[in-house]
Amino acid sequence: MSNELNSTTVMSNNSYSLDQIKSIAPSVFTVDKAAHLTDKYIQTPTSRVVEDLMALGWQVTKAQEVKARKGKGFQKHMVVFRNPDIMIKGKGGDDSFPQIILTNSHDGKAAFNFRVGIFRLICSNGLVISDADFNNVSIRHINYTFETLQTKIGEVITKLPGLVAKINLFKSTQLSDTAMAEFAIKAASLRTKQSTNVVELLRAERDLDRGNDLWTVFNRVQEKIISGGFGYGRKNRKARSIKNFQQDIKLNEELFELAETYL
Repeated sequence: MSNELNSTTVMSNNSYSLDQIKSIAPSVFTVDKAAHLTDKYIQTPTSRVVEDLMALGWQVTKAQEVKARKGKGFQKHMVVFRNPDIMIKGKGGDDSFPQIILTNSHDGKAAFNFRVGIFRLICSNGLVISDADFNNVSIRHINYTFETLQTKIGEVITKLPGLVAKINLFKSTQLSDTAMAEFAIKAASLRTKQSTNVVELLRAERDLDRGNDLWTVFNRVQEKIISGGFGYGRKNRKARSIKNFQQDIKLNEELFELAETYL
């Protein structure tokens, strides 16, 4: 059965309250501008965008900020949103939720940036889609209004059928054993230049992850590249999970772009 975009009221996991977000990533709530910024800089706290997205039906499922010794409170941060009413229905319960990944900083070096992602329910795994297919949406602080946000999020939603079509194309593309091994090696090289255990990267952790289609293989490998646990190097050391969200986003986008070369 092909994936399809459905409307549902099922929650995939607990959403965060504003107080919980503040305890995890205080920089989201910074209202003062950094000392080095001039009066021309318009300070719009990320918390305002968070509240506005909540008003539009999007709930926060993750929040994170860069550790900072200097500029604490103004550093780059990320907030991930999911709408419980928008779901990509998959075969056998392999359902996914489109996500909006918001990044920003209050040091004058970034605008509000929105990326498209996918949360795969069965493995609690998050993907970030290639910017080449689903262009990132940005809003400058000086131009921010609720109406602007509503328009930009509307642009993201209109692209979701294209995301479903892309997933179906991945699912209809079968890979040979040679192609799967090649993909795993190239994927691992995005993270380490040392040799990797291809068998571990391709191993299915659950029944729904078995198969040779590009979507299934991509998900198997991506989960391990991000979450770690695979062996690498002469001593077969175990890779650690990616903790830095900037590295996570960059690596996810590169993995998606790599997968697209197999279509």
